Amino acid sequence: MRRIDQLLSNLGYCSRREARSWVDEELVTVGGKLAGDASDRVDPAMVQVEGKPLDHPDGLLLLFHKPLGRVCSHDGREGPSVYELLPDRWRRRNPPITSVGRLDKDTTGLLLLTDQSDLVHRLTSPKHKVPKTYVATLDRDALPEEGEALRALFASGTFLLTGEKDPCAPAQLAWRDPRTAELVLTEGRYHQVRRMFAEKGLLVTTLHRERFGDLVLGDLAPGTWRPLPLDTFDSKSGG
Repeated sequence: MRRIDQLLSNLGYCSRREARSWVDEELVTVGGKLAGDASDRVDPAMVQVEGKPLDHPDGLLLLFHKPLGRVCSHDGREGPSVYELLPDRWRRRNPPITSVGRLDKDTTGLLLLTDQSDLVHRLTSPKHKVPKTYVATLDRDALPEEGEALRALFASGTFLLTGEKDPCAPAQLAWRDPRTAELVLTEGRYHQVRRMFAEKGLLVTTLHRERFGDLVLGDLAPGTWRPLPLDTFDSKSGG
């Protein structure tokens, strides 16, 4: 049960003061009846504003297609953000919507957005080990023996990136063609895919994430999303 004014403010509808005015103006109903007072504690599922149910009152989890050139940051100094593509009301929610991990500005693909902080912590924890599939385009063709050597090295669990003390967790590498690699990671180090290939003299020119656990981006257009059930990751499958 939550106060009406707090509920509407946290969901991005209005300020607490405005919520009190909305109640006075008979814009808010609870269980089909006019709300009595903005301080009343109510079941969010019973509340309507101007005859419409509240927008995702229990929380948001979105499968989002991150486009090129957008950052996963709320700091406007870092450039155009993925959050600017969301509805204004969602951008005013408290807790705020954030990303589960990050994709850098030059990486596209599947990104999870949520206002559920416990879910963010769980899915970014090293213990959870959600597999994530990336497709990398390289600046040149990898020679057959080079491609096989990379596959074995990445899978070994002994590959150490420059400047790091711990080796990368085993990663699965497959070649779609001599210049296109598919890499499955269970961790998310800074610029990890680009750094792994760069260590062996291969430059990643484009990078796209197409899977997160069992979730697949599919034909979702860049800059768009689809809501997911909040219990999507409650099963042991990881998605």
